[in-house]
Amino acid sequence: MTFAHKILNWYHEHQRELPWRQTRDPYKVWLSEIILQQTRVAQGMPYYYRFVEAFPTIHDLANAPEEQVLKLWQGLGYYSRARNLHTTAKMVVEDFEGEFPDTYNGLKSLKGVGDYTASAIASFCFDIAEPVVDGNVYRVLSRYFGVDLPINSTQGIKYFKELARGVMDERNIRDYNQGIMEFGAVQCVPKKPYCLLCPLQESCVALQENKVDQLPVKLNKTKVRNRYFNYIVLLDDDGKTILEQRTGKGIWQNLYQFPLIESEKMLQAEELRPLIKKKDIVPETASISLYNNEPIVHKLSHQHLYTQFWILKTSDILEEGTPWKEIGGFPVPVLIADFIKTLKI
Repeated sequence: MTFAHKILNWYHEHQRELPWRQTRDPYKVWLSEIILQQTRVAQGMPYYYRFVEAFPTIHDLANAPEEQVLKLWQGLGYYSRARNLHTTAKMVVEDFEGEFPDTYNGLKSLKGVGDYTASAIASFCFDIAEPVVDGNVYRVLSRYFGVDLPINSTQGIKYFKELARGVMDERNIRDYNQGIMEFGAVQCVPKKPYCLLCPLQESCVALQENKVDQLPVKLNKTKVRNRYFNYIVLLDDDGKTILEQRTGKGIWQNLYQFPLIESEKMLQAEELRPLIKKKDIVPETASISLYNNEPIVHKLSHQHLYTQFWILKTSDILEEGTPWKEIGGFPVPVLIADFIKTLKI
């Protein structure tokens, strides 16, 4: 029995019931794939249902305001995925008359759609014999065949794509691709895989050579940068506050936040006061208090944010302010959303 047949047999017995597996609609398959990038199924499932309910068709998503898309995405992180999602929806509607391309190259021409996503949609929706290679597939192939090439190196990416193509089942590509990804997600997991109950154990090189914990190999390219955020939470006697929209190409682009002062280190109140005075929106009569004595550490892939929230109360009415009861409707980073839930005013 070939590698592919073993994967297919396992999949037909152990596959999870997931909503995007019940359809060949490329819109819903694409939506699920974008949501599940760097996201576990359990976390992504509610977002999938939320998006399908809010935007039943690609036209609905394309016509939606960006703020609504970002608000629905809130908490998933990597917000560039949400912005690309919105841009791609418009592209499909405007350039392809609302129909997804039905070829691998056509799909790959869409913004935010790389090799993996194009391969997934092509095989799941159109039965195109194109192998998928995601983190789960890298892990299964590297362990089974004993390949120690770094999966995030140029050579490794090319090698694993060719290997995946060589072992795939072209005649049943839809189930095979979903099967090998499912196998990596459920059976051949990163830590403590279920090797004793694995249908591939007799021919798995990593298991035979006791290298399961060493594979796959990945180059460590990430340098973590520490940043120090001071959010200025203004509150007037009318229960209004100030929000601003992040601009530029940095993290959380186009999301809303409280006025931010970034510093080189954690600050004390006396160090923050002169910096606050430079903010034109802050009345000089405002009192200041620190909400959280210990910084909230928010870890992103390339940076750790040490965050303090400073409460500034003022009797001056904030003419351009937003009522506190309305700020829950703005798309904000989860760091700020969690703070809003805890602050009682």
